[in-house]
Amino acid sequence: MSRGVRRGTAWAVLLSLTASLLAACGSGSEAGGDLTTEQVTLRFTWWGGDDRHKRTQQVIELFQKKHPNITIKGEFKEWNGYWDSLATTMAANDAPDIIQMDELYIGSYAERGALLDLNEAGKHLDTANFDEKALATGTIGGKRYGLPVGLAMYSIIANLDLLEKYGVPVPDDTKWSWDDLKTIGDQVSKASGGTVFGVQSPGINDAAGLGIRARQQGEAMFDADAKVVLPQEIAREYWQYILDLSKSGATAPPSVTIEKASAGLNQSATATGTAAFGLWWNTQLTALTAASGARLKLMRLPGETQGKAPGAYYKPSMFWSVSARSKYPAEAAAFVSFLANDEESAKILLTERGVPANQKIRELIAGQLKETDKAAKEYLDTVPVSDPPRVTPNGASTLDTILKRHTEDVLFGRSTPDEAAASYIKEVQSEVDAAR
Repeated sequence: MSRGVRRGTAWAVLLSLTASLLAACGSGSEAGGDLTTEQVTLRFTWWGGDDRHKRTQQVIELFQKKHPNITIKGEFKEWNGYWDSLATTMAANDAPDIIQMDELYIGSYAERGALLDLNEAGKHLDTANFDEKALATGTIGGKRYGLPVGLAMYSIIANLDLLEKYGVPVPDDTKWSWDDLKTIGDQVSKASGGTVFGVQSPGINDAAGLGIRARQQGEAMFDADAKVVLPQEIAREYWQYILDLSKSGATAPPSVTIEKASAGLNQSATATGTAAFGLWWNTQLTALTAASGARLKLMRLPGETQGKAPGAYYKPSMFWSVSARSKYPAEAAAFVSFLANDEESAKILLTERGVPANQKIRELIAGQLKETDKAAKEYLDTVPVSDPPRVTPNGASTLDTILKRHTEDVLFGRSTPDEAAASYIKEVQSEVDAAR
C-alpha cells in the first residue's frame, strides 16, 4: 500500500526539520482556563476523502452555532502530502490548532514538544465515557497527547461462501491456533485445486501482525524507553510461518502476494474472493464486504487462548491532538471534546472515522449502523483485549516499510527468516537512535 511509502517520506521531512521544530514548539498556556468571549479563529486539519470532508464541515457548523465567538477554519487534504505539509507548518511555527493525528506519528511529534498534554485541558475535555485502555493509546510517559477518535482491533476475516463451497468447516475461533489456521488454509487451497488460496499472506504492509505474535508470548516491540525489545526468535518464527504458508500453497505465490498487497484493499485476496482467510482490522469488514460481495465473518485471532496474554488491543483509527503552540488551547480542547462527545455530531460522523472510542456514543449510534458496522462494533465490545503497546516512538514511523522489505526478501529467497529477524530489529533500533 502507498501509506508505507508516504510515511517514510513524511518522516524524512520531519527529521530534517528537527532543529526548527524544537525551536518553534512550546507549551500552550492556560489550557484549563476559562473560555474567552472574544472572537477566536482556530485552524483544524485532517486527511480524508469527500465524504469525511462533508460530514466534518457539518459538525464544524454545529459547533460554531453553539460557540458563535469561535470560528473553525478547516484545512483538509488527502493522505498523500498530509504529513509533509504538517511537518512544514510545524517547523515554520504555523501549526494548525487541532490536528488529526496518526499513531505512527504521534510519538514523533509529542517527543519533540509539538503537542499539548491534553491533561492540562481539565474541564474542557470530557473523557468520562472512554475506556482506560483506549485512553492509554495516546499517552506517553503519563502525558496525553492524543484522544482516540475511533477504535479498531486486529482480526481474521473469513469468507463463509468459500468455506461452504469447498466443504471446509468454519473453525472455532475461541480455541484455534496459528497452526490450525495453516492447516485449514491448506485444506481450502487443495480443495479448490489452487484457484483459491486458504490464507491471504500476512506481514506485507503492517507490523501489527508481528506485534500481535510478540504480545501473545508476553513480549513487546518497544519498552517504555523506546528500546526495541522484540526477541529475535519471535521475529524469526513469524517470518518462518509466512514462508511455510507460501511453500505449502496455503497462500498465493510471492509475486501475486506482493502485487495484490501493493494494489490496495479492493484488489486484495480477501476483496477479490481468492483467499478464504485474511488478517484485517475489524473495521475493514464493511469495505471488504462491499468489494467482495461475499458473506464475510469476523473471527478472533488464532493463538489468543494458548498465549500468555491476549494479543488483541485497541488500535486508534486516529487521534485528536492540539498543537502546543496554539494561542487558544482551552478553546481547541473544547472543540476536541465536542468532536468526541456531542450526540448531534456523532449522528453525522457515525463510523466514518472508525467505531467511536467513546462508549456512550458507540451505543447511541448503534441503531443507525449497517450490519457489517454492527458486527465490527460487537467485535470491539466483546473480544478480550490487553493493555495497548507503547506508542510508536520517535523515529520508528518507517517500521512498516522495513517489515515489508524483509518479508519480500524472505518470500523470494533473498534472505532467511533468521537473517530477516536480526536485520529488522537492528534497523528499527537504528532509526529510533538516529532520531534522538
